[in-house]
Amino acid sequence: MDSSRPVPWVSPVLYAAVVIAGLYAGLSGLGDTRLVLFLAGMAALFALEWVRHKLLGIAAKTAMFAMVAFADGSGLAKALFVLVPFTAYFAFGRAVSIALGVACVAALAVVYELTVPGWRSDLERLSDLLMFGLGLVLAIAMAAVAVEETRGRVRLQESHRQIAELSAAAERHRVARDLHDDLGHHLTAVVVLLEKADAFRERDPAQARLAVDDAARSARRALQDVRESVRALRGEAEPFLLEAALQELVGTTVPIQVTGSQAGYGDTALRALYRAAQEGITNARRHARATEIRVEVELGQQRARMLVTDNGCGFEPGREGFGLASMRERVEQAGGQVMVQSGQSLGTQLRVQVPRAMS
Repeated sequence: MDSSRPVPWVSPVLYAAVVIAGLYAGLSGLGDTRLVLFLAGMAALFALEWVRHKLLGIAAKTAMFAMVAFADGSGLAKALFVLVPFTAYFAFGRAVSIALGVACVAALAVVYELTVPGWRSDLERLSDLLMFGLGLVLAIAMAAVAVEETRGRVRLQESHRQIAELSAAAERHRVARDLHDDLGHHLTAVVVLLEKADAFRERDPAQARLAVDDAARSARRALQDVRESVRALRGEAEPFLLEAALQELVGTTVPIQVTGSQAGYGDTALRALYRAAQEGITNARRHARATEIRVEVELGQQRARMLVTDNGCGFEPGREGFGLASMRERVEQAGGQVMVQSGQSLGTQLRVQVPRAMS
């Protein structure tokens, strides 16, 4: 049996009903049942369920339907013909199915015309023809529903596949962004501090020692961030505290001022502010070679505002790299805005604003 066809159980169930009715009629002596021919025809129909060729399968079944109907004394075998448009719907579509249904009704009317004189005045024959027509209509309607259900399931599976691909792509992008933000910041700090230690090694050993200690702290913080990212992927992340995270980010090297309460702010908004500060500090250290950096955060009742300033060399407007683009994306996902003012030898001001209601 072709299991790929929708509702493959319909044909065998109908065959079984016809076999039972035909055997009962034949063994009870009801009607003019040609039992051997009837059983041979039904056996052939069960075998034809394994035929995969569409046109050959329908043509062979139709011929067997005619033979079984001729040999069946119960009269139920006429119901087999509803399978002609039903099967054709899956193989050739709606138009062919309807055409074959009309042909089946016409064929039964021709048989009555040739074998039953005065059938047009026979209420029983007219009723049989009407019920046969209704059966064909129901079969076509059932096939249409089955086809649409199958198409809907295929579309749903395709949607699930696309959603899975988009989710995987978004997760890869998020991981890449986190790696850039976390490791990029701390490795930049390590490089800058080690360069400072090398520069002060002869002139001021104490400052050099302090720079090395700060570099070690930044390296440990990088390792801790990686572990926190792994815990977040496992769903084990702890509540995010903005002020504590900012203080741990910079230690004593950058003044941090946070006013207001983070109560009511969602994790997305708070982490967007943190990443923005991280990116601003990293750029000031790595590219602007700033000697003074300051971070101010105001957690208001309606929105949070953050300002990151430095006295570095600045950059030309429009020349934003992956880090700033990633930061803008994070802030926009939190419903906020980013404004950057910078220029050669004028330093940089990074202003970020996010609403309190977003999460």
